[in-house]
Amino acid sequence: MSADQKPQAATRLVLVRHGESNATVRRVIGGPRTCDGLSDLGRRQVERLATRLAETCEITADRLVASHYPRAIETAEALSATLGRAVEIDAGFGELDPGPELDGMRFADYVDRFGTPDWDGDPHAEVFPGGETTAEFHLRVGATLARSVGEWSGQAIVVCCHGGVVDAVFRQLLDTPPTGHFELHTRNTSLTEFVSTPSGRWRLSRYNDAAHLAGLPSETPRVGAVS
Repeated sequence: MSADQKPQAATRLVLVRHGESNATVRRVIGGPRTCDGLSDLGRRQVERLATRLAETCEITADRLVASHYPRAIETAEALSATLGRAVEIDAGFGELDPGPELDGMRFADYVDRFGTPDWDGDPHAEVFPGGETTAEFHLRVGATLARSVGEWSGQAIVVCCHGGVVDAVFRQLLDTPPTGHFELHTRNTSLTEFVSTPSGRWRLSRYNDAAHLAGLPSETPRVGAVS
């Protein structure tokens, strides 16, 4: 690098898992066709995050992106004023699509019919008949990620997305196997942050940062749960 050249600014990628969803509370497979947004607790979680970010100014955003799922859009819209950005929708950051037949099915009915899904098995196996395989899901998320960080290189990108997407981004940026070997349990409205480095690699700055949830219930009682 010559003396008059400036080092390229780092790209900052912040992933925000959406707040608790109605689909989770109802124990249904909440795909893009049947998702109907956040639960009451989910909205409180997002409000807590928005308040935190307004107070700390720890995150700036050149882009604020949400998947096309209502629960992700609702999360992003609640952060829009705080971050000073309009929400951009990108379906490429959507959760694994279960397909039209199973979208909205009660999870218990799915297990009765197909058995407990094996997320650590063959990534090309059809866990949701008629839906995406894990391999197809990771390919989609990986392509969306590559396009986004390529177009917005050197910028701060905040993406409101899903637990499965956070997992897929981990495996993509940290070059790990597509299934197995580790397990993530990403909390609702937690922050996960990656920063690019001059070497071309990515540095994980934080994962599952959910300090703003202190004092809130961990979850809404699930429909049909035995007390």
